[in-house]
Amino acid sequence: MVDLEQYLPILIFLFIAVLLSAAFVFLPMGVSRLTGAHNPNAEKLSEYECGFPAFEEPRSQFDVKFYLVAISFLLFDLEAAFLFPWAVSLEFTQWTGWIGMMVFLGILAIGLAYEWKMGALDWQ
Repeated sequence: MVDLEQYLPILIFLFIAVLLSAAFVFLPMGVSRLTGAHNPNAEKLSEYECGFPAFEEPRSQFDVKFYLVAISFLLFDLEAAFLFPWAVSLEFTQWTGWIGMMVFLGILAIGLAYEWKMGALDWQ
């Protein structure tokens, strides 16, 4: 038979995690209602991240600029992610690694200049 006492610390941990999670979710909502900070209006309830209403006709046209900026952000975020291991291993890769990274950064700089020239970064 399995000794269930060895699972007690896990159950205690799960209970504390659920309790803290619920506190972090519901406590700020309750405090805002008690202090009067809960004041929803049309501007607060409007969409702010995607730029268009979430529930509308699925075949309607929408502006693609948001997605172009988001893809550009991801591209340059990944560039930064490649810079960290390159900087750590530069003493091993020496000039070959340095030249390779400069070519990579040059290609990204040309892409950014093209994107800027085409007006993909202009928000209207």
